[in-house]
Amino acid sequence: MARRGPSAGIEGDREALTAMVDAVYRSKGAPVTLRDLTKHYGAVVAVDRLNLEVPAGEFVTLLGPSGSGKTTTLMMMAGFVAPTAGDMLVGGHSLIPLPPFRRNLGVVFQHYSLFPHMNVFHNIAFPLHMRSLPRAESERRVQKVLEMVRLPGLEERRPNQLSGGQQQRVALARALVFEPSVLLLDEPLGALDLKLRQELQVEIKRLHTELGVTVLAVTHDQGEALSMSDRIVVLHEGVIQQVGTPEELYQRPVNVFVATFIGESNMLMGTIISHHGTRCVVKLADGLTVSGLLRGSPAGTSEVTLLVRPESIVPLGEGDNLPNAFEAIVGDIVYLGEVTKYRLRLGPSTLVTAAWQNRGGLPRLGRGEHARVGWLVDDMISV
Repeated sequence: MARRGPSAGIEGDREALTAMVDAVYRSKGAPVTLRDLTKHYGAVVAVDRLNLEVPAGEFVTLLGPSGSGKTTTLMMMAGFVAPTAGDMLVGGHSLIPLPPFRRNLGVVFQHYSLFPHMNVFHNIAFPLHMRSLPRAESERRVQKVLEMVRLPGLEERRPNQLSGGQQQRVALARALVFEPSVLLLDEPLGALDLKLRQELQVEIKRLHTELGVTVLAVTHDQGEALSMSDRIVVLHEGVIQQVGTPEELYQRPVNVFVATFIGESNMLMGTIISHHGTRCVVKLADGLTVSGLLRGSPAGTSEVTLLVRPESIVPLGEGDNLPNAFEAIVGDIVYLGEVTKYRLRLGPSTLVTAAWQNRGGLPRLGRGEHARVGWLVDDMISV
């Protein structure tokens, strides 16, 4: 038997690794692991030692402002950007040795990237053609995925004959047709209008539930992240700020950045004058006192920042007694259809925003009017 040279051995190792990874990918959903994933552009640190575990079948969204490192992270997963350090694993196997076309990840971009000279059928079938699947099997898979994205009968149309929403469904179908266990979504709905974005959010979540595919998505739209994700990873300047369910991030943000980036927040700073367990009483700069919950005991300082959400500030009746109850003067008013936002002055320098549903039984106030408002102690937390 002929002895293999060093290059043949390396090629054999690569083939074995690729076959092993492909076997993992053929399973329904696969876990994703990022280990100290880092990307430098010269002196700029775009992604700084990212560590993340995504169980098989979970929908995880990377959320953050421009420049937070979320898209760079996704592009490293896809193989379009090389990491400076760290590792990325799918099903326990590193993606680093594999070129993009061997990673077998479904990718959907913001701007669709459909081939304009191909009809819908051939756009969707393209990944199958690259994998040399028999024509009959390709046709079966294309028809199946067209049904899944609710576009049957449009096989012969070109991309320029489709609406924006239909084009995005075709892009999604192309990413799913070869049955990847991991789907990467890069701002997939960013180019669509609000109503269509909301409709497709429901569709993408439905497909995720039906297929059990692991999803790693990127967006700067907090509403999109909250509505679609099992968990959200909040990034800022390449560093993870918090990982949690949508409810955890909204109700219990761990710092000021997360609190202000996700949802609208009233941030009140003051000095702790008493605390018992997690409950504290804080004196604000203008002399008002408020009661809230501490995240742990105060460490070496009595200064604290408290968060209360606009929807937690409610109008109070004569008999309503809350620890946080104030006479307010109405300032600016913004009508938003479902809710009206009121800018309220509680003291000489304490301003908060309240958001009240536009429904019967709740007051409609005018600028300059007085109102009694308040909120629960449990609805005010330190950040």
